[in-house]
Amino acid sequence: MSAQLNGKRVAFLVTDGFEQVELTGPREALEQSGAVVDILSDKEGTVRGWNHDQPADEFAVDATFEGAHLDLYDALVLPGGVQNSDTIRLIAAAQKLVKSHDAAGRPLAVICHGGWLLVSCGLVKGKRLTSYKTLQDDIRNAGGDWVDEEVVVDGNLISSRQPDDIPAFNRELTKALAA
Repeated sequence: MSAQLNGKRVAFLVTDGFEQVELTGPREALEQSGAVVDILSDKEGTVRGWNHDQPADEFAVDATFEGAHLDLYDALVLPGGVQNSDTIRLIAAAQKLVKSHDAAGRPLAVICHGGWLLVSCGLVKGKRLTSYKTLQDDIRNAGGDWVDEEVVVDGNLISSRQPDDIPAFNRELTKALAA
């Protein structure tokens, strides 16, 4: 284990139906670099990941969106998954966490459909970012500059398109946290 991120804490914001590898891949990279990772959700107990359109594993929830202390976290990660992203974007407590974290200028990392929450928060206007290709119209209509690249960094925002981009996503997230 590398000590590069010792003392750093990262929260993954998810609901049932998140794309499992978009949590497990980055979480593993962060933990191997010394970071502490928490899972925040809209409910206590567990949350279920998905592998595309199939239910997958359950994960313990560390705190609810409403009970989370934002000042504990150096970065937020928003995994995708259509079901998760379509649900979380309408949860006021999740929006509040994301808006507050963004306003503080801390790293905010989104992958795949995770960008929908940014659209609902009004945070993409004037930003250059990527996502799963089906979100490009939503991002452009919200004033964002959507590009088709494996990872895009614009200020504190880190974005990637899909699971194949996770290595590049992990690299940029780790770099942002180590800065």
